[in-house]
Amino acid sequence: MVLYNTLTKKIEEFIPYEEGKVRMYTCGPTVYHYAHIGNLRSYIMEDVLEKFLRYVGYDVTRVMNITDVGHLSSDADTGEDKMLKGAKREHKTVMEIAQFYTDAFFSDCEKLRIKRPDVVEPATHCISEFIHMIEVLLEKGYAYRAGDNVYFDTSKVKDYYVLTGHNEEELMVGVRDDVEEDANKRNKSDFVLWFTKSKFENQELKWESPWGLGYPGWHIECSCIAAKYLGEHLDLHCGGVDNIFPHHTNEIAQSEAYFGHPWCKYWFHVQHLNEKGGKMSKSKGDFLTVSLLQEKGYDPLVYRMFCLQSHYRKPLEFSYDVLDNVAAAYQKLKTRIQNLQREGELDAEKQELYRQRFIEAVGNDLNTSSGLTVLYDMLKADMNDATKRAIAEDFEKVLSLGLTEAKETAEPQDEELTAYVEEKIAERAAAKKAKDFAKADAIRAELLEKGIVLKDTREGTQWQKV
Repeated sequence: MVLYNTLTKKIEEFIPYEEGKVRMYTCGPTVYHYAHIGNLRSYIMEDVLEKFLRYVGYDVTRVMNITDVGHLSSDADTGEDKMLKGAKREHKTVMEIAQFYTDAFFSDCEKLRIKRPDVVEPATHCISEFIHMIEVLLEKGYAYRAGDNVYFDTSKVKDYYVLTGHNEEELMVGVRDDVEEDANKRNKSDFVLWFTKSKFENQELKWESPWGLGYPGWHIECSCIAAKYLGEHLDLHCGGVDNIFPHHTNEIAQSEAYFGHPWCKYWFHVQHLNEKGGKMSKSKGDFLTVSLLQEKGYDPLVYRMFCLQSHYRKPLEFSYDVLDNVAAAYQKLKTRIQNLQREGELDAEKQELYRQRFIEAVGNDLNTSSGLTVLYDMLKADMNDATKRAIAEDFEKVLSLGLTEAKETAEPQDEELTAYVEEKIAERAAAKKAKDFAKADAIRAELLEKGIVLKDTREGTQWQKV
């Protein structure tokens, strides 16, 4: 396999540290709100990457964090904690918010056939590990205390901007928001390893530390969680392009300062999903979720196919017109494969031929579009149905589009369930009328947890069980 490596800015042959084994880390969600479909594009492509590595024979261990503390509304250590912001919005505790949106995230992943990582670790479970790493960084002279906080000193790192290829004058402190200067910092690119109450008096989650009552900065968590489960060397670190700076830049700086050697060989970044007005973002207020797509009648796997038809390193523009075209193509493809008969002798030579073509296509910098082309070419080729179906099932180990799954028969309506759902629909309508949109969203989420999808139409709200 060859992959574009953000670290070296070129496509390279993928060779992990240990033959046959891949230690893979993917940045997880900050669980203060629903994941929008732009966030989920990254997780879909990371999922395909992991499944492809397994498909070609690697033993993969994939670790992902859950950020439930420390991620501020600006990546430059300013603004309020996103988790506290979510708790205020919904009048719940931070831990209630974290659990609810963690569950919602994995519910979305399940609908999109995104495999759960081997290890999923919330940041709040690793406070002792964060404190230990910060203590070592202080002892080694890579960190300093100022204003009761602990900062990483980026001037002590030989090549802080190795991942971006820029210099300090070319970059703002944080790329996603206008930022305020922190007077405690020695260098504008320095970042907080540990906040104390001097930063935010109203922070809900705080722990005792050698530097006072406080909580960890966002960047330290991924380095520590990766080290806890994957050791001193990573083969592959993944995330969206907006993580490159400052988050992944800071991870490299603190991890290599801590370990004293190069840390991660390959960095894999997925480009943005855009709307006509620009990058999809939660900060805009209304944003597209998997649940909203379902309400509009789309199978979540149509969105997965939408992502797979484009290369992960190209920005992708979302529109319902394009999604409608993908939905039609998806249904046609799925019907064609499901109509293939299982009877007949399998042609082992053809199976191997198309397996190698698929590996060559997808193995070329995770070119899923080319992989789908191999699938279409196979369906047009001269071979029996049984062989075609077997090849499609084999490709599904990577594509995970539900193409070979049997059609489900409709279940008879349960009167008690119908009464319950209709009552909730009425409650939701009343909440929307009263402009209590948080309650309306909560009711929709509650129904989704029970497998009930709502669809708002001109004739009123309709529902179905999925």
